[in-house]
Amino acid sequence: MLTIAVDAMGGDHCPKPEVEGSILAAKSLGVKVVLVGREEAVKKELERYGNWRQLPIEIHHANEVITMEDSAGRALRSKKDSSIRVASRLVREGTAQGVVSAGNTGAVMAITKMVQGMLPGVDRPALASAFPTLNGSPAVMIDVGANIDCSPKMLAQFSVMGNIYSKVIFHTKDPRVGILSIGEEEHKGNQLTRDATPLLKTLDLNFIGNVEGRDLYTGTVDVIVCDGFVGNVALKVSEGLVDVIREMLRDSMTKTMTRKIGALLAKGAFADFKKHVDVDEYGGAPLLGLKGICIICHGRSNAKAIKNAIRVAAEFASGKIDDQIATELTHWASKQVV
Repeated sequence: MLTIAVDAMGGDHCPKPEVEGSILAAKSLGVKVVLVGREEAVKKELERYGNWRQLPIEIHHANEVITMEDSAGRALRSKKDSSIRVASRLVREGTAQGVVSAGNTGAVMAITKMVQGMLPGVDRPALASAFPTLNGSPAVMIDVGANIDCSPKMLAQFSVMGNIYSKVIFHTKDPRVGILSIGEEEHKGNQLTRDATPLLKTLDLNFIGNVEGRDLYTGTVDVIVCDGFVGNVALKVSEGLVDVIREMLRDSMTKTMTRKIGALLAKGAFADFKKHVDVDEYGGAPLLGLKGICIICHGRSNAKAIKNAIRVAAEFASGKIDDQIATELTHWASKQVV
């Protein structure tokens, strides 16, 4: 049975969603969950579920909590017994195969990078995020916020990571990989995208060249590669747009009696729309390039998001995605490609 460590003290409303999500995961996913955090608080929340002791759930005490106000540097230096650090240590020691956290993103990245270590051939880990598309198969964008400044070599490494992610998790046979730019033509873009293009051409990937922002949702590309600054802006704009469209649809369907009748008829379609764009369905963003699995969730994540993050962590672990990334990058590095 795979074991996933959950940072029980990471989210905005911890430990309630972390505990509830872990209960749901332990019941339905066939995984063991280790809830890491202040034992008294975690146990108090668990006691709300009378049968939790019959589930594959354990508590691992960690005394300190990293807040959203803590800088990554301070969290790394001064909070040696934080819940995310202890959870990451369980992965390093092999007690758990992955860690899930809805905590301070900068701190989670810094701590997991230091504690778990990096895969050979990886300069820096990258955050990947899945986006819904018109053809029903999610597209992967990488990086969405871990690295603000990137080199062409890093974009090449990201493309390898994203390619394996798409194959293992979404079962894409031959993922189409593109560089996010301001035009499809090869000469368009900034220095980074232009310098990365010839490097990606030498990789054993289905590289289709530059893609534009509108291609993210059309299903014409499976893996979109970019630096973390551009990727994070695209991610946040997308999340904001989804919220606006959802509210506009709800408001439009309920303003008049006629629309209320239409709203009842459209309820199924609206529910389907919500499912497709709901970030909680995708279970957070994997931090690729580490030894061991790390899934980072929104601070406001609910129980469903935590459950799905545990599911994704287990899928990554069972697919040995980190081993595949290391193998591919080591192979290309030996050819002096990456």
